[in-house]
Amino acid sequence: MTIQVRQVSTTAVITLDREHTLNALDYPTIDALTAWLDHAQTDDSIRSVVLTGAGERAFSAGADIPSLARSIEAGTSRALRDIVSRGQGLTRRIEQFPKPVIAAVNGLAYGGGCEIVEATHLAVAADHATFAKPEITLGFPPPFGGSQRLPRHVGRKRALEMILTGEPVDAHRAHTIGLVNHVVPGPELISRALDLAVRIERHSPSAVQASLAAVTRGINVPIDEGLAIEAAWFATTVPTDGVRTGLDRFLTRDRATTREATIECTYPPQHPEPHRE
Repeated sequence: MTIQVRQVSTTAVITLDREHTLNALDYPTIDALTAWLDHAQTDDSIRSVVLTGAGERAFSAGADIPSLARSIEAGTSRALRDIVSRGQGLTRRIEQFPKPVIAAVNGLAYGGGCEIVEATHLAVAADHATFAKPEITLGFPPPFGGSQRLPRHVGRKRALEMILTGEPVDAHRAHTIGLVNHVVPGPELISRALDLAVRIERHSPSAVQASLAAVTRGINVPIDEGLAIEAAWFATTVPTDGVRTGLDRFLTRDRATTREATIECTYPPQHPEPHRE
């Protein structure tokens, strides 16, 4: 198996399990991860996904170079099918997944590994993690969507510096430029990622899905189109139990707060008269 999956309560933890190759993304790994996401989408026992790598050295070193080289040697059509279609298909699947996908970056995230981080909804990095776009050293641009997503995350000039130099940035720099949400000590990585998942899972699934879709689909369109997307996803939540439960909870709490305030105003505490000699 090239991936391992375990479920912690309602969070699935997926581990890229090719530690001997620094969890390089060969074709079976990409296909297995894509297929598993297809399964998880319809599994109601799974509310969120944490994605990490085996060992402590690497989240993923990127595409498996021997496989990639064979596809390129076979010509442009084969390379586009094997590499670009497959890699972009995976990152698009992650980005559009209707449940939160959180990257727990436990080491280097290079090439395709960095592109997976870019596609996830949230990312937590160990303090020893590093990120790089070294594809240019092999003679081609990022093929898994990285030339498009990275500038949207960190800005055009920062992205171009990473893409054109191929040089790595450390976890704290990745946090500063907006590539990851949090940097934590290595031993705390998975627990902190799971904690983030729990903080999301306390909200209704329909609200989480609508929020993910509205942001993901609206971020790259003009504002008026984005507002229409927002409205459409809001509309999907109106008839749901999540909205009724959330509003009832708020209104009940609000009524209780109002009663307490009324009581305090109606019955102020009585202070005794000061003692006079």
